[in-house]
Amino acid sequence: MKQLPVLFSAALVSLVALYPVQSLAVKASDYGLPDFTKLVEETNLSVVNISTIKKVTSRKDLPQFRGMPEELLRHFFGLPQLPGEPRSTPREEPREEAHSLGSGFVISEDGYILTNHHVIDGADEIIVRMRDRSELIAEVVGTDARTDVALLKIDADDLPYAKIGRSDNLKVGQWVLAIGEPFGLDFTATHGIISALGRSLPDDTYVPFIQSDVPINPGNSGGPLLNLAGEVIGINSQIYSKTGGYMGLSFSIPIDIAMNVVAQLKDNGKVVRGYLGVQIQEVTSDLAKSFGLSKPQGALVGETYPNTAAKKAGIEAGDIILEFDGKKIKKSSDLPPIVGVTPINKKVKVKVLRNGKEKIFRVRLNALDQAEQIAESAPENSGLKNNRLGAKVKNLDKDDLETLGLPFGVIITEVQSGGAAQKAGLRKGDIVVTIDFKPIKNAKELVKVVKRLPEGRSLPVRVVRNKRSLFLPLVLD
Repeated sequence: MKQLPVLFSAALVSLVALYPVQSLAVKASDYGLPDFTKLVEETNLSVVNISTIKKVTSRKDLPQFRGMPEELLRHFFGLPQLPGEPRSTPREEPREEAHSLGSGFVISEDGYILTNHHVIDGADEIIVRMRDRSELIAEVVGTDARTDVALLKIDADDLPYAKIGRSDNLKVGQWVLAIGEPFGLDFTATHGIISALGRSLPDDTYVPFIQSDVPINPGNSGGPLLNLAGEVIGINSQIYSKTGGYMGLSFSIPIDIAMNVVAQLKDNGKVVRGYLGVQIQEVTSDLAKSFGLSKPQGALVGETYPNTAAKKAGIEAGDIILEFDGKKIKKSSDLPPIVGVTPINKKVKVKVLRNGKEKIFRVRLNALDQAEQIAESAPENSGLKNNRLGAKVKNLDKDDLETLGLPFGVIITEVQSGGAAQKAGLRKGDIVVTIDFKPIKNAKELVKVVKRLPEGRSLPVRVVRNKRSLFLPLVLD
């Protein structure tokens, strides 16, 4: 057994002698894996480093007294007057510079550059460093905080620029490449696959993010996400992290969304979005059953706001939007990005499900910046108990309803533990407007409606809660 390593080594030497070393090398492509070397060579010249300088003020007071007026500090704690400084004139605070790093990429040979809004937000000076390490000062053409996209311009010609691809034909599982400046490390390439599409993140209503497992870290923000054809299909924007570093979840802005923003910033210097004027919620499995749907789909309208496109078109609370401008709405988060990129004043078709039947409405959108979202809070009043519902309710007077902007409704003052109301998710303070699409005008009307409702079937209840209208699935035992 001890001789086996010697015999194996001799055989290996003989094999190497017979075949050149390069013939033994195995390429990743031989196993169906992508070779990123050529892709990086062809695309890295368009990627830039972006550093910003922000002037900040700094006080030289003792830390425990920072933020207190200097005159008070001198009076109570005996701080000395600075030489030559008038007693009535506050001391000038020195200026310091705060630096931040990010990435970007050139999209035209005449010097237009795409990056994230948060990379350059609040900057007094933006410095772009090219692949050849030359540095240029950039001007902001425009930014859009809602999509986290910023368009910059540098004074240069004949620049290598990125090929812009499409993000509407992406598939989960396809290979992608990112190039950027993580932690300031120049032109770092990382790769992975697309993990999911159309991700909706908190406070990012208008961006259906591309989720990938490409390692992205601070400094990658604003850099390109590329497909195997070398085309930009996204802008790297966010990560999910409990540590501040990469944890396997990266999110990129689809390039179709970004280029729509670019076109508007070039033409108008700002972005104008469509506004439908509805408050929506997800259609859960229970709600789908209560609305007669075979599966959860669409965006459920909880409320339509006054003087908006939805209200004028006739869309009502309880409608489920299934299609908007020919695009299917599979979940509620699909709707805002589609509405946002729809041109203002364009008449579009909206397919909704109402009382189990599909209807078509024609809507002409308002501009988001001009829209008014109206929702009022609910006060309490006086009442009645309904044991089958498992809740105490009180009537609302005319003034209360006018304040709320509601034609009718009753307010819940107590929810019975283990009752149907609690199981449905109803809470104290909720204003019940309809049950199974039947109007609840007062407490007596509620008793009549609830008494006639069938048992064991999921029924939609519309309530107003914390300035928002929503539907809950109610099942009566």
